[in-house]
Amino acid sequence: MTEDLSHQSRELSELVERHSIRSGGVETPIPSLFFFHHTRTSEPAYRVYKPSFCVIVQGLKEVLLAQERFEYGPSNYLIASMNLPVIGQIIKASPDAPYLSLKLEFTPNQILEVLNECNIQVTSKENARRALFVGEMESTIQDALLRLLRLLDTPGEIPFLAPLYTKEILFRLLQGPYGGELAQIAVEGSSTYRIREAIEYIVRHWEQPFRIEDLAETASMSVSSFHRHFKEITAMSPLQFQKQLRLQEARRLLMAESADAADVAFRVGYESASQFSREYARMFGAPPRSDIKRLKEKYDLILSE
Repeated sequence: MTEDLSHQSRELSELVERHSIRSGGVETPIPSLFFFHHTRTSEPAYRVYKPSFCVIVQGLKEVLLAQERFEYGPSNYLIASMNLPVIGQIIKASPDAPYLSLKLEFTPNQILEVLNECNIQVTSKENARRALFVGEMESTIQDALLRLLRLLDTPGEIPFLAPLYTKEILFRLLQGPYGGELAQIAVEGSSTYRIREAIEYIVRHWEQPFRIEDLAETASMSVSSFHRHFKEITAMSPLQFQKQLRLQEARRLLMAESADAADVAFRVGYESASQFSREYARMFGAPPRSDIKRLKEKYDLILSE
């Protein structure tokens, strides 16, 4: 890490630690900016990443997308360019050196705005690429990020300057090695854009059955082409994608409501409770009742410490 990056990283770490809460995540006064602070390594966390730019300023994390593993730390950044069901796990954290990170969410419209204003030319014929990637942190990106975070100490400047600094961060990312992949989500007519629309449909209607033929037709692709592009972008098939969304929501419901597993199975779109139980155990490592019992015991232990 260069001297500039090292100095910037220390200031970023100080800002995140000062403006975050211990052992949890917090939404900051800056729109779409979140801080995370954990003093211990974590269990695998199942969630859906929205389009976002993620930076760790202290500690390490691994993210699984289907069977692919991404590890990143303070010298990297991670970008999710679409809604993706992932498994995240903090693998380096302690009370003396807590895990500190931030997430800046963005939208395809923000990407399009930067492309148009900066006259960045993007071909709509690029092949679809994976929607999750890890890049090497650059001083120009980190400098823009630092100016954004400093606004937390001058909150009156946030409404005017935060959108400008956010736009600069997106501009820097679009100029970087993964700029083409990021730009494709906003280029109407590109295969990535069309798959994004199908992904958003599944995310909005995850509990409902769908026909692959209908999604392919909506994306103006053949079924085989749609399957190939969808898997290239998400590392999974449309049905696997939907299954992850359903099972994540089922686990949330079981934790929050202490509901019956069979009832939850039907609520998230399963027609067979036994199939739900098998697929739940395959994903989370134990049947619903055993898994939730273990999670609640672990949660109670953490609260008692």
